[in-house]
Amino acid sequence: MSTYKSNNIKKLSKLRRSDPFFEREIQKYDFPLPSREFIIQILAEQGVPMPFPDVATALDILPEELEFFERRMRAMERDGQVMRNRRGAYLLPAKADLIRGTVQGHPDGYGFVVTDDEHPDIFLGPNEMREVLHGDRVMVRIAGQDRRGRPEGKLVEVLERANTRIVGRVLVENGVTLVVPENRRISQEILLAPGKSKSKPVAGQVVVVELVEQPTRYAQPVGRIVETLGNYADPGMEIEIALRKHELPHEFSADAKAQARKLPEKVRKLDWKGREDLTQLPLVTIDGETARDFDDAVFCERQGRGFRLVVAIADVSHYVTVGSPLDGEAYDRGNSVYFPRRVIPMLPEKLSNGLCSLNPQVERLCMVCDMAISQTGVVKQYRFYPAVMFSKARLTYNQVAAALYDNDPAALEVIGELLPHLQNLDKLFRVLLKARAKRGAIDFETQETKMIFDDNGKIAQIVPESRNDAHRLIEECMLAANVCASDFLQANEHPALYRVHEGPTPEKLAKLRDFLAEFGIQLGGGEEPKAGDYARLLEQIQGRPDLQLLQTVMLRSLRQAVYSPDNVGHFGLAYDAYTHFTSPIRRYPDLLVHRAIKAVLNGERYVPAQDAGDWEAIGMHCSMTERRADEADRDVENWLKCYYMQDRIGEEFDGSVSAVVPFGLFVALDDVFVEGLVHISDLGNDYFHYDDAHHSLVGERTGERYRLSDRVRVQLVRVNMEASKIDFRIITGPARATERVGKTVKDQAAKASAPAAVEAPARRRRGKTEAASAVVPAVTPAVAPPEMPVAKAKPAARKSAAKPAQQPAEQPVARPATKSAAKPKAAKPKASPSAKPAKAASKTAKPRKSATGAAKKKAKRV
Repeated sequence: MSTYKSNNIKKLSKLRRSDPFFEREIQKYDFPLPSREFIIQILAEQGVPMPFPDVATALDILPEELEFFERRMRAMERDGQVMRNRRGAYLLPAKADLIRGTVQGHPDGYGFVVTDDEHPDIFLGPNEMREVLHGDRVMVRIAGQDRRGRPEGKLVEVLERANTRIVGRVLVENGVTLVVPENRRISQEILLAPGKSKSKPVAGQVVVVELVEQPTRYAQPVGRIVETLGNYADPGMEIEIALRKHELPHEFSADAKAQARKLPEKVRKLDWKGREDLTQLPLVTIDGETARDFDDAVFCERQGRGFRLVVAIADVSHYVTVGSPLDGEAYDRGNSVYFPRRVIPMLPEKLSNGLCSLNPQVERLCMVCDMAISQTGVVKQYRFYPAVMFSKARLTYNQVAAALYDNDPAALEVIGELLPHLQNLDKLFRVLLKARAKRGAIDFETQETKMIFDDNGKIAQIVPESRNDAHRLIEECMLAANVCASDFLQANEHPALYRVHEGPTPEKLAKLRDFLAEFGIQLGGGEEPKAGDYARLLEQIQGRPDLQLLQTVMLRSLRQAVYSPDNVGHFGLAYDAYTHFTSPIRRYPDLLVHRAIKAVLNGERYVPAQDAGDWEAIGMHCSMTERRADEADRDVENWLKCYYMQDRIGEEFDGSVSAVVPFGLFVALDDVFVEGLVHISDLGNDYFHYDDAHHSLVGERTGERYRLSDRVRVQLVRVNMEASKIDFRIITGPARATERVGKTVKDQAAKASAPAAVEAPARRRRGKTEAASAVVPAVTPAVAPPEMPVAKAKPAARKSAAKPAQQPAEQPVARPATKSAAKPKAAKPKASPSAKPAKAASKTAKPRKSATGAAKKKAKRV
């Protein structure tokens, strides 16, 4: 401790020294102020609002500290920890029944405040939402309940504005120029200030506006154009929009570029210092065909009855030093973002594809996890050390699979003398697979897809892409190295970010058990099931026709994995401790783990430069950047799929219900791997009620039920390019008998006593009944007009068990056509770029990502 800091501390009173976080403040500042927690404690003890001089007196603030203390109070006020009343006195929001949180907007104009504590979300009506935008930090007071019984809030104060720049489309309406935000959660249009924009606005163009005036209760937000991106259908425009909509950093700063330029083009002799020489070891990289950044290389050999596995990972931390401009850029990005046809790298290309990438036939610096693994798949010993390596080959998953499992001559020729090492890898892989099953790791089956693009950058075809055993081979090697990294840091008591995946919440677990009970199956484990209980249940339901339904419900009962310094294990992988070590080129948490391991090896302690070394804040940031990248990628894929489907309006497709929500069904199509909405109003002439516990929508009068994973046939009726939404209507529902739930005992008795004559005509009711579905008169296809849509008519022929074999599935029951049924086939809408989004489309929530869309860009992202 410096003499200057020591003298400052001596001046502090006994009260100041009693601060519970006094030691933390000493480490951070030469002249430590009272901690925020201590200030809140003193205000709570006083019990009344206090002017600034009284707060300073209560905390024994010295005269020379007043300016700095005032800054701290202003910062706490900005963060919503304290606030001032009309008299300027400081008070605690909780004491004034005020709640702090973040605004989450809805396309229909209302919104919610997602609170910072465990308080339930607070509803904000359209009037309250007029002066805030999605993402703003606010203070609210509960004013009552809305008509659904939810707490309704009244805005007290806007703490922080989240939006400074917004991407949207120019709209000229009655001589007034507006910008309609691309982010549908921002329902307010931006008024363009005359003469303040850098370029003249043109209707339909996509632009970026800078807000010069935030919204108020009486005025909409005002902005000026700072960037014109182009026309909506320009190649690559969907990515440009997503980058700005989700505020993804995509241009490196001048300082970061300058630092990258100063880096060498290859490994220098001085870089060898303190490293082991692995250049003679036949390490190879195995990745996808389109990969350009190679994080990892592997080697395996027999060692007695077990194996020696060497996993070499690019040593990014050697070049990206702590607190440097490149470090700051990497932290802000958090991870690389993999869009179709474009990558936004975490590091400049010179590093990501060059100096750090483990390219073939060149020396590269690496961090090595050298493991001794038994014949039962247990890691007996491991060692971490820095090294220099020389990759012998850049192989692909398909090449390795073809050589190992198909004996393909072309693949064998490419691999050549490396084949024995790959065969050892495969033997180890089989051992690790058995250990995985014994451990009880959950292995859900998902369908990955690949987009094939035309010359204009639009989707020409979407095809399924299956993972082969070469993918899983590398995945198991990476899992082993990641587990060793977490064990190493835990054993040496060094803080780090763990990849944390908690088990199901009690509420979700109860819902899952109730759902499974209807199928006569149970999830073991009692109140705290383990991953092995899930794995055993998955094995038990294999081969069932409802496998997809049960697997989907099981998957949705689990929580999302996050980064955290508090290790609670990884539920899905069945590990007590797990971290990310193997991808430092494209994930910032991996870079942090590398630095922590190096610090332990050197007998030091690593403190990150970001967020004052607060590991918890860093973990939250990295989790956020991961979610942000996924959302941006989803937006781009949804837009591309809409563009792909817009010329297929009127076509019919088979698919499965991928999600059930209160306002309808999402259906994932079989052959084109696209997902869209069947709105609840298109399900039939009935009141359908959402059953959350059973993941279904049930008709009140007809008893018709639509459930998750049901097989349906739908017709594409609308593609909304502006909202990136696809709408279907039901042509043929699930082939399942329904039961009317609204019938009286008298009706049921009458039905039971009725003769079972097959020639009896069907009852002419709009809502289809069980009797109507059991008896269908023979109607030749020529009777029904070809333009009559059957989604509204709800034909009795939808019950496959009761229809004649020769009758077409879409043949309607003869009945007077309703008004809606008489409409001709929906024609392709001619959407004007200046037209407002349809109100009906805005009522639909954002589509969930199906198992198809959830596939990662690389198989090793675990």
